[in-house]
Amino acid sequence: MTICASIRAGMVAMLGLLSVAAPAAAQDMMRHVDLTSPEMTSAEMTRADVEAVIAAATSDKPADFTGKKLSSLDLSGLDLSGAVLRAARLNKTNLAGAKLDRAILDQAWLLEADLSRASLKGANIFAAQMQRARLDGADLSGARIAADLTGASLVGALLTGANLAADMKNQSMGLMRAVLKSANLERASLRDADLSRVDLEFASLKDADLTNASLRGAALGGANLTGITITGTDFLAADLVSARLVAPIGLEAARNFDKARNLDRLLRE
Repeated sequence: MTICASIRAGMVAMLGLLSVAAPAAAQDMMRHVDLTSPEMTSAEMTRADVEAVIAAATSDKPADFTGKKLSSLDLSGLDLSGAVLRAARLNKTNLAGAKLDRAILDQAWLLEADLSRASLKGANIFAAQMQRARLDGADLSGARIAADLTGASLVGALLTGANLAADMKNQSMGLMRAVLKSANLERASLRDADLSRVDLEFASLKDADLTNASLRGAALGGANLTGITITGTDFLAADLVSARLVAPIGLEAARNFDKARNLDRLLRE
């Protein structure tokens, strides 16, 4: 299934959650959703039910939880590799240490979910709502992430080779990209990651490794860039207004740093 087809399928599943007929903006799906409703806070399956679906899955027919209500369940440590969780509700769900490699999490709801130390290598996380989620120590290497991670914690997370960039092919849906406003990415590895046009305003990237990453057109206003490694990092048109850059490693080898925006308003100590 193509990304566009997946998005359409997920949006159909989401229509039942909207309290008004007007469509929500591409990454502002919460505007018309009652987050206190049973649809968003309850579970229609038990952990045992989930384990049974996993056990019955095959390579040709992966575990499918499309649109399922799984909020607040303890699914920690489960192997959900390749599972389809499109438009599933996983708000405050415990997925700590779970394996979600290659899982499809498009339009999933993971508000305040615990994904610490989880493996999401190669996962597809498109238009998901992950505000205040915990992903400390999680492995998202090679994942496609165009989710709202505002206020999320990704301390020490691995995002090597991950694609968080804006999807320029789906402009009819608005600018789909990773949103990491006020997120904690301290000590995270973003080596070779694509962060083009990503929103990192007021995020903490203290001691993060952005070697050879792309920050083209990224919004870094007010971000803490203290001690980051930026050897080979591309800053073309990145907005650094009021960003704090202290003792960076590899600044002399960064690409297009002189072509970043608002360099005169960068905070250096």
